[in-house]
Amino acid sequence: MKLPRTRIPRSRAVRGLLAAFVVLALAVGGVALFRPGSPHIATRSQFVTGTPEGGTPVRLDTTVYLPAKTPAPAILLAHGFGGSKTDLAGEARSLAADGYVVLAYTARGFGRSGGLIHLDAPSYEVADARLLVSYLAAMPQVIKDHPGDPRIGVAGSSYGGGLALLLAGTDRRIDAVGADITWNDLSTALFPNAAQGHAPGVFKKLWAGQLFGAAAGRTPSSNGCGRFAADVCAAYQQAAATGRPDATILSLLQASSPARVLSRITAPTLLSQGEQDSLFDLSQADANARGIAAAGTPTKVIWRSGGHDGGTSTSQLVGFLRSWFDPILKHGRVPDRSFTASLTGAALSSQDGSSIDQTVRIEGGYGAGRQVPVALSGASRTIFAPAGGNPAAVTAVPGLGGLLGQAAGLAGVTGATQLASIPGQFASFSSAPLTKTELVAGSSTVQLRITARTTTDATLFASLHDVAPDGSDTLPSGLVAPIRLTGLRPGVPTTVTVRLPGIVQSVPAGHRVVVRVATTDLAYQLPTDARSYDVALASPQLGLSTAVGRTEATGHPWPWLIVGLVAMALFLLGVAFAAVRRRRRHSFEPALQHVPVSIEHLSKVYADGYRAVDDVTFSVQQGQVVGLLGPNGAGKTTLLRTLMGLIAPTTGSIRLFGELIGPGAAVLSRTGAFIEGPGLLPHLSGRDNLRLFWAATGRPEEDADFETALEIAGLGPSIERRVKTYSQGMRQRLAIAQAMLGLPEVLILDEPANGLDPPQIIEMREVLRRYAETGRTVVLSSHLLDEVEQTCTHVVVMHNGRLITAGSVEEIVGAVAGPDRLRVADPERAVRVLADAGIEAQQVATRHSLEEVFMQLVGADE
Repeated sequence: MKLPRTRIPRSRAVRGLLAAFVVLALAVGGVALFRPGSPHIATRSQFVTGTPEGGTPVRLDTTVYLPAKTPAPAILLAHGFGGSKTDLAGEARSLAADGYVVLAYTARGFGRSGGLIHLDAPSYEVADARLLVSYLAAMPQVIKDHPGDPRIGVAGSSYGGGLALLLAGTDRRIDAVGADITWNDLSTALFPNAAQGHAPGVFKKLWAGQLFGAAAGRTPSSNGCGRFAADVCAAYQQAAATGRPDATILSLLQASSPARVLSRITAPTLLSQGEQDSLFDLSQADANARGIAAAGTPTKVIWRSGGHDGGTSTSQLVGFLRSWFDPILKHGRVPDRSFTASLTGAALSSQDGSSIDQTVRIEGGYGAGRQVPVALSGASRTIFAPAGGNPAAVTAVPGLGGLLGQAAGLAGVTGATQLASIPGQFASFSSAPLTKTELVAGSSTVQLRITARTTTDATLFASLHDVAPDGSDTLPSGLVAPIRLTGLRPGVPTTVTVRLPGIVQSVPAGHRVVVRVATTDLAYQLPTDARSYDVALASPQLGLSTAVGRTEATGHPWPWLIVGLVAMALFLLGVAFAAVRRRRRHSFEPALQHVPVSIEHLSKVYADGYRAVDDVTFSVQQGQVVGLLGPNGAGKTTLLRTLMGLIAPTTGSIRLFGELIGPGAAVLSRTGAFIEGPGLLPHLSGRDNLRLFWAATGRPEEDADFETALEIAGLGPSIERRVKTYSQGMRQRLAIAQAMLGLPEVLILDEPANGLDPPQIIEMREVLRRYAETGRTVVLSSHLLDEVEQTCTHVVVMHNGRLITAGSVEEIVGAVAGPDRLRVADPERAVRVLADAGIEAQQVATRHSLEEVFMQLVGADE
């Protein structure tokens, strides 16, 4: 039965909705009328070629942005690692509109620039930047303080931020610096150690692999180095193989570190650092700030939301730079040198009305924080590290930070909201409920007593948690502090002072702070042997790093508040309207609760008018393996994406076990899917990919049935290798195993045989058949008709978005007679009748191949 289309009543509610929309449009338009237009910006792109002093010739891809009025001060913009000058276009245009000559360029080894990557080495990338300063000094559009000395600021984020500090420490012509989310010492950033007085630290393998792979993979080479310089490539490969830095690596990383030039920076410096940053945490910014301020150089510090694990908008970064550069480069005075931090909150920007975090100004400026003694309690505990470091706790993954860690809790860890605590692998030491709210800002310290039972070294991870009265557990920004101890004597305790991760967190009164020490973390290199440690408090007090701050005013957002209220009213009206429509569509149909898939009159029309699916109706029963067939453009993938709730149908419905499908429908937890690529993380092993995928579902680990999935994958020892080394067939098998985690009741596969060799296809065929024999259902699309015929019990044939036929394979391949065959209802009787008439006849089976039937149904021309 065709479902009726919902009609939108012409009621007062709808008229009110339209009126509210008009009010909102007028409000936004009115504000836009008062925004100043952008002045004309002229651009000029060219290659700057030269030989930096003591270096080799280099060819740098640059673009100059000229403001409407010149001469003007200049700004040199450097990009992040793996990027190019294109990433800086928005920032450059905004600063040019503010009256600066801006030069954005692509660093050597990236994009269209020449040379090799040396990690901001003084003789290479830093020398290149000095060459560009001289290039700007020769431009008549740039203001000069002295001949050959342009009035210039340098700015960049991450890789570009490190370059900005290194350039300012080696070139006195720099007048102002803006360095964002960058490092102080690359050796301690990539091999961090929270144990004071102990080095080197624990290799940050995920971030190192992500950065190296992102750059090397763009220009494949026989040695796997891409455009990396040979010494840098060798250093990474040695660290990745051993997990330990040697003297050569440490020397190379330290040479590319601002730490070595901080005392020589005389230009006023803005240091902004992300609070959600597992690559360069707040301790790196802290070291930079202390080093520059010790030389008497004016310094402003901003601890902002975002970082490498969560972005910050270009407009916010430009705002930081503008407020710092304008007084220095335009008016010759040093701006406000305050210290501010960000707290997650609800505020409205006075500039654009967007929701922003609260900004807290720390009283007393940078370095005015204090450590408050907080009593801790907790008995000594023995914790274990599994062989191979697996399973490992998950706190941060490159680009995701603490988000993944908050995806689900682990069974048996009461109140945990992250994957950072695996039973048996951690010890906890807790405070009493705080008597007043504390603003934690910076790195707290704790003294621990650690005993390695069987080894002479220890690898551990310490973190500071905020635990609410209801037991909910927050790991701020998903950050941990690695600890590596060497020279231990088995069974003999060692006392060590540990600096916990630098965080910004308002801990309310009544909450407890908890120090947690764990044996594993997925982001770091872990020991391969099984081991155990006894962990206890060496001192009953935590030095809690706190500060006193006040929330800064966000301006006068009343116009935007009015617009926001109108928008909220519109949103609520839309929610109410959608709820009415949802109720009318009957979200659950009891009669279909035992039918895995029921599709009725499904149509999908895209915005350009293309009708991908047109009035399709069919159902799938338990125990069936259903093949979805059709030529390219038949609508198969659109149907599968709609089935998974990834896109919404235009009309009609899809139900799983009677539940109407929509984005985020709860019943989708009963499905497993592999559609349009596996989405695997290339720098993790196959096993770790499966575990992370399951962890993100929030379901208990014992429900995953990993062993069955690994048996299906059939990868053997290769399951421990990184996925980026897999062949296409291996990736395909791992993706299918991932879809089968938890043994879902409905398994949806898009071209599962792609990349598999014939023996693997036969094996997969048997797996799917056995899977369906357990009462579960499989829906797959494939262009291998012979394989579908041998694997599937039923087929659905589509063409030009429409359903051509659906039924069992037996029915369909026998439903079309050949041109020289006669089909009758009772063939045996027909043979007897013809024999009585003296006509010799023979019964011939009418079964045809699925390929023959398919070609007759959709047309040989397809």
